[in-house]
Amino acid sequence: MPLTELTATSRVTVFPLEDLSVAYTTQSSDQRGLGDIGLVAVVDAHSDGDELWQLARELGGRTGYQDQARWILTQASRARMVNAYASLPDAIWKAYIRRRLVLDALFANHDVLMTGRIVLVAP
Repeated sequence: MPLTELTATSRVTVFPLEDLSVAYTTQSSDQRGLGDIGLVAVVDAHSDGDELWQLARELGGRTGYQDQARWILTQASRARMVNAYASLPDAIWKAYIRRRLVLDALFANHDVLMTGRIVLVAP
């Protein structure tokens, strides 16, 4: 997938995952505001988000992209539930999306997972 840039203001949960700082937020595919797109991105100027997929393979023992995506979303959902590290209710951010995967079934209330790198412009 070619690099896609998104800028938005939304609730962002930042959490540690192994040696990474990771941010999780949601986007909506339409005006209903369902948050059906999960965005899980690494907070690092040199990352492209592939580290998340590598962790899903190595730590999660997942081999297929669908299983890896579910593992990534599980880590993000857990972090949000326990209010890990930082919860920023109205963060302004810019994300550089490298991967977009349509899930084969709804998972953690998401139809789509996007991964990449994120810059938190303002909390």
